[in-house]
Amino acid sequence: MAVSQTAAGGGRADRLEALLPEVDALLVTDLTNLRYLTGFTGTNGLALVGKDLRVFLTDFRYVERAEQEVGEGWERPEVGRELMPHVFERVASGRLGYEDGHVSVRQLKQLEEKAPPKLELLRAGDPVETLRRVKDEAELASIDAASKLTDDVYLWSIERGLAGRTERDVARAAEARIRELGAEPSFPPIVAGAANGAQPHAEPAERKIEAGELVVFDMGAQLADGYCSDCTRTYATGDPGEAAKEVYELVKDAQAAALEAVQESASGKEVDAVAREIIAAAGHADRFGHGLGHGVGLEVHEKPTLSVASEDVLAAGEVVTVEPGVYVASEFGVRIEDLVVVTADGHRNLSGLPKDLQVVD
Repeated sequence: MAVSQTAAGGGRADRLEALLPEVDALLVTDLTNLRYLTGFTGTNGLALVGKDLRVFLTDFRYVERAEQEVGEGWERPEVGRELMPHVFERVASGRLGYEDGHVSVRQLKQLEEKAPPKLELLRAGDPVETLRRVKDEAELASIDAASKLTDDVYLWSIERGLAGRTERDVARAAEARIRELGAEPSFPPIVAGAANGAQPHAEPAERKIEAGELVVFDMGAQLADGYCSDCTRTYATGDPGEAAKEVYELVKDAQAAALEAVQESASGKEVDAVAREIIAAAGHADRFGHGLGHGVGLEVHEKPTLSVASEDVLAAGEVVTVEPGVYVASEFGVRIEDLVVVTADGHRNLSGLPKDLQVVD
């Protein structure tokens, strides 16, 4: 993994420590958070972060990998397969926080049973996810590269046509192309024509795409360094009819308005409302049932969120999707999604594909 200087030099751990006034140390067990802090990509590891404390633990299977991946500034003692008992060798008293959204029942039981009498265990929430929200320049460059790769695969896919192929064939070919270009799909691609497109998270089927359909095509790539992209376009395979074209233009207008609302200090709820009100005014309120967007980084769905229930406020350096949709049951669906970086004066769009309704034979 290519580790950015902030991770390699311990900068991220230093920033994390500043977010932990209620605890003396934080136990990090979530593997994505561990990768973010240390660069480690194995499947068994944890870290301790506190004042003058930067300890990374893994078992013998990953010692060599840890030597290659874990950034400078982390102590890496040799331990056995069970990592949790070694936590208390380093933190025997005071207040130890844990990621309560990620610690398993088994891990929590170990913590509670084996914690020394002078050690208080505290639920710490998700401070690493909070830190991950704002991307540094290296992260933004990676996400931009993943987005450009995704754009290339879209162009490659539509050059091969849609009509006459099965949804599953189009999706599998796109996955294979992403891998040929040196990445992995960040999620299983969605290719959904006609009535299948009315399901926001439809799975590609063996049904053949016919002429005169709308086809919702949603995919993303994950680069070797772990950073993801996410993009959706809706294509036509001929004339889909006036109702479908009207809905397409509605979604395009709602998406454009929501993009204009993305800026530093805007709330996720406010940005969501911009698109939602336009769609509702056209009589389709009940056909836009999901949130407007979500954060993207080392995971394709992470904080912040853009939705009616969001409590997030956008900050410069965050990366979010803007993806309104209208889904007409048993008929068709339309979704248009861009990936954007929040900036001090608005946003920077990482998705380069056109958004006028494109006819693909």
